[in-house]
Amino acid sequence: GYPPSQGKRLYLIQHLETWAGPGERVMATWRLPLEKIVIAHWLQEIGEGLGERCRYIPNGLDFDAFGPDRPPEERGRASLLMLHHTLSWKGTQDGLLALRHVRERHPDATIRLFGTGPRPRDLPPGCEYHRRPAPAKLRRLYNEASIFLAPSLAEGWPLPPAEAMMSGCALAATDIGGHREYAVHEETALLSPPSNPGALAENLLRLIEDDALRHRLARRGLETIRRFTWPRAVDAFEEALRGRA
Repeated sequence: GYPPSQGKRLYLIQHLETWAGPGERVMATWRLPLEKIVIAHWLQEIGEGLGERCRYIPNGLDFDAFGPDRPPEERGRASLLMLHHTLSWKGTQDGLLALRHVRERHPDATIRLFGTGPRPRDLPPGCEYHRRPAPAKLRRLYNEASIFLAPSLAEGWPLPPAEAMMSGCALAATDIGGHREYAVHEETALLSPPSNPGALAENLLRLIEDDALRHRLARRGLETIRRFTWPRAVDAFEEALRGRA
């Protein structure tokens, strides 16, 4: 209801948030008379399917905060890291099942998890858990890992897998729109169908047991993720604010 004198009306869409309210109400917001800005191609496709024009501006990343302090070749082959989250669509339970499969074949694997809550009770035996790691500690965790596991069922444009790639990890992730922003199967990551912990475990095992594959994906992933800079994101957003094409 603001008058035009208050400025331009923009709608920044970072996820399809039907999990946060009635689906029909969420989708109705896409038809409001606002200029839509989306952070991912899959969201752009949803908007275009509704007949709405959407400007694509992907996330920017802080390359001072995260980076490769240790070459992928110098990391333990079975050192795995995953975010633990209580939201069901984050796929944590699928990830834990996949990690248990890995532990069966590689009992010496190093498995670390981090999250915001207290240590969960359902972790595989011998797992480390780090609660709310400070930025410097999180950077160390990424650099101690050779493989990052991202089991989500849905994501807008997820940051933890991107931060892991920035830090030189090989990525095993679910094949969902948010991950496809930077994860290309067999090129920058290994992807598997969501809600399939067995397929996720197979990709983890491939990365553990194939040094050349793991190192290649880590290197190519790092090259790819470096495109998503803050200056690029800020310049594009300023153009949207100024009304430039």
